[in-house]
Amino acid sequence: MIKLTKLNDEEFYINPYQIEKIECHPDTTITMMNGHVYVVKESIDEVKKKVVELNKEIFGK
Repeated sequence: MIKLTKLNDEEFYINPYQIEKIECHPDTTITMMNGHVYVVKESIDEVKKKVVELNKEIFGK
């Protein structure tokens, strides 16, 4: 799970393996495979970095 921040400063965790797409218009919008949509403070690059860090932690690469 990765920790993200909603626009109202509420922190939450999502499963990055369920992300369908990430868009920036202008806020970062994450659409999950189940259709749920989250708007977060983090940039697309920050979300990608968190996913890469999680993969390194899990898979050791």
